Amino acid sequence: MLDYDQLRELVEGDAVAIRGTATLEPAGGPGDKVFPPTHAVDDKNKKPGAKYAFETRRIGGQDVPCVLIDSVQSQANRMEEALQVMWDEKKIALPVVTVDFSKHPSEEENGAKKDLAPDVGRVTSLTAPHRIADALLRDSLFNGQLFRLSDIGRSFTDASAKNATALFNVCPTGLVFGLWDSTGPKGGLGAKFQRALVSEIVGINATPGSKTASRIDPLNILKKSAEIYVAQDDREGWTTEESAAKKEGEKPVKFGKEGKPSEVNHGNVTPSIDSLAGGVTIDEAKHTVVLSLASLRRLGFPRGAAEARTVLAALGLLAILASESRGHDLRSRCLLVPKEGSALKMEAIGRDGSKTGFVLDLAGAIELYRDAVAALPDGMKFEKDPGVALAELVPSAKLADLVKKSRELAAAESFAAEG
Repeated sequence: MLDYDQLRELVEGDAVAIRGTATLEPAGGPGDKVFPPTHAVDDKNKKPGAKYAFETRRIGGQDVPCVLIDSVQSQANRMEEALQVMWDEKKIALPVVTVDFSKHPSEEENGAKKDLAPDVGRVTSLTAPHRIADALLRDSLFNGQLFRLSDIGRSFTDASAKNATALFNVCPTGLVFGLWDSTGPKGGLGAKFQRALVSEIVGINATPGSKTASRIDPLNILKKSAEIYVAQDDREGWTTEESAAKKEGEKPVKFGKEGKPSEVNHGNVTPSIDSLAGGVTIDEAKHTVVLSLASLRRLGFPRGAAEARTVLAALGLLAILASESRGHDLRSRCLLVPKEGSALKMEAIGRDGSKTGFVLDLAGAIELYRDAVAALPDGMKFEKDPGVALAELVPSAKLADLVKKSRELAAAESFAAEG
């Protein structure tokens, strides 16, 4: 099992990267269909599988049709979510900034704060799209002032590859998964750090398929049975009575495009075939993950450089193992499992191209990370215990108002959006 001394030697020695590879297949077995993420297409690109990211890759000296199953960005999000769970469960110490959107910060009803976005709840620097530089944190308050004006918020503004200590102390995941402080006080000139950890899942020898859709309505409601209108009462959603409908001038507003029962999900669904996003069949899927030790070595720390880089490497390995332990249930109808004998294998790559395999499981990764954090010198040690936030923010009034108005609009248009 890889230990702290061995990892530190890799980080400070001749290794340039740590690589993990696995061969996956659909949980239903070879030949079962999987569904990659979809993307928008234009009218000129409506060919089979057009909504998927197909590309030709060079494998074994041959041009092979492949499809993206899970992107680098998506994999990073999954890893950070896995770290979030471990932090929530108090298994690891990690600087985390949180903001709670459950309650409105200033509006009250019957002496209690009104709900704002209870379904969203807490957003953290591990789950926000741009990590600690995200606008959701920027526009929230810490101790009554905007976060970016607080000591913590200002601390990482001037962080750079030459001196990354400030960012390490408040958001080390930004140094592992990458960060661009593009909305901070320096705008596009804000701190920018490349990804040190990348992970991707690609389907090999991919062929697009088709999917069908149909529905038989047990009540057999016919499309000409009534006109469907938008109800005056938003809680009702729709109505067949003109007198109860919203009006534009003197005319009732039809629900959706044509005011048919199908606009409110009543009636039969005519059988159809979707060839743009009908899933794919693949020979197998390749999961590749690379932690760049060369990238970590470019990060400067005035003191405790070796210890800080080792923590970042251990954090990257923990993210990999924590995410991998949760499996690859990527989205609806896209559950992948390792092929027998081809689960994730880890190896260090030397400057001369040599490969040195090592064993590390999740329990070992947790212990390795804890040992690395414990070895940090004074002044760089993480201040808070596991599961305790470095800073707890609340939405500013302007942000809460924006969230409230957006959600009210979404609720008012929810039924109409179905059309």
